Amino acid sequence: MEIPAGWSTPQITAALARALEGSGPALAFGPSNFNSVDSEIAVVLPTSGSTGTPKEVALTTEALIASASAAHNFLGAKAGQSWSLLLPTNHIAGVNVLVRAITLGSEVVNANFDFTSIVPTQLYRALNNDFALLESLKSAKAVLVGGGATNADLLNSARTAGINVVTTYGMSEMCGGCIYNNEPLAGVEIQIRDETRIALRGPMQAKRYLGLNKPLADSENWFITDDLGFIKDRKLYVTGRVDDQIISGGEKISLGAIDSYLNEKYELEFMSCSISSPEWGQSLCLAATGTFDSEEIKEALRIHFGNQAVPKLFLENTELPRTAIGKPDRKKLATRFEMMSS
Repeated sequence: MEIPAGWSTPQITAALARALEGSGPALAFGPSNFNSVDSEIAVVLPTSGSTGTPKEVALTTEALIASASAAHNFLGAKAGQSWSLLLPTNHIAGVNVLVRAITLGSEVVNANFDFTSIVPTQLYRALNNDFALLESLKSAKAVLVGGGATNADLLNSARTAGINVVTTYGMSEMCGGCIYNNEPLAGVEIQIRDETRIALRGPMQAKRYLGLNKPLADSENWFITDDLGFIKDRKLYVTGRVDDQIISGGEKISLGAIDSYLNEKYELEFMSCSISSPEWGQSLCLAATGTFDSEEIKEALRIHFGNQAVPKLFLENTELPRTAIGKPDRKKLATRFEMMSS
C-alpha cells in the first residue's frame, strides 16, 4: 500500500507497526509499480542507486527489526526512550526512525528526544543559524549523521558544541546505516573487493529488488556496493563512489576524494563535478560556498592527487546543490558549469 498523501507521522507509524507485525499490508514509502508483495515484506523503498535507474527495495520485518536492534545495541538505547523524525520517510533513514521508535515502545516526538538522525547539511545549519535545532541536538543522547560524507571540521565543531555525533554509513539495501563511527554493527560483515570496492553482509540485508531479475547479492549473499573504501584495524573508511569517478585525459579522478580532501583542508565547503569536453573527455569542475585562490587550489590538488586532478573550471560564492537527504547533486552542479562554458 502506498502511503496516502497528507498522512501524519502518527498515522504512518501506526500503519508501519501493523506491517511489521503482519496484521496490515506492506507499506510503500514512495511510488510503487506493485500492488502486492510476499507476506514477509513489510516495507518497499524506491532507490535510484548509482545508475539513476529506479529500483524498489523489498525489506522484511526481520531485516528492519535486526537493523533497529543493532542500532539500539550500539547506542545503548532502552525501552521507552524516544526518537525524533527530522528526515523524509521516502528515505530509509526516515523509515528507520519510525521502526526504532516502534521497537522501543515509544512515540516519535518533536522535542526533548533521546535520539535522531540527520544529514550533514542539517548539522551545519544547526551550528550556524538554527539555534533551536542546536539546543535539541545538544540535549540528545546521540545524533546519527549520515547520507553522505561529513566534513571532519564540522564533526569537531559539533562535538565541541556538546553534540554526541555518531557517523553512519549504509544504504537502503542494508536497511540504512550499518556502520557506526566506522565500526560494523553487530552481525555486519565487511569486505573489500577488487582492492577498493566495499561489500557488506548482515541480518538487516534486503531480500531483493522487486520486479527485477538482477540479484541483490552475489552467490555468497554479499551485497556489492557502489562505494569505495578500505579497512584498517577492523574499521571501514569510505573514500568515494564508483559513479563519482571520472576519466579526464585518460586518468581516473575520484570526485568524492577531491571533495573530502578540500573540505578538510579549507574552511569553505567544496563540491566537484564534470562536464563533457572534446579535449579532455570529461573536464573536472570545482565550486565552493565562498571565495578562494584558484591557483592555490590547483597546486594543492596537483601535489596531493597528481596533474589529472587540476580543475578546468571554477565557481565561487555559490550554493552547492544537494538532494533531499543532503547528498551532492553533481548533475545539477554540472548544468551550471555547462551554462558557463556555452
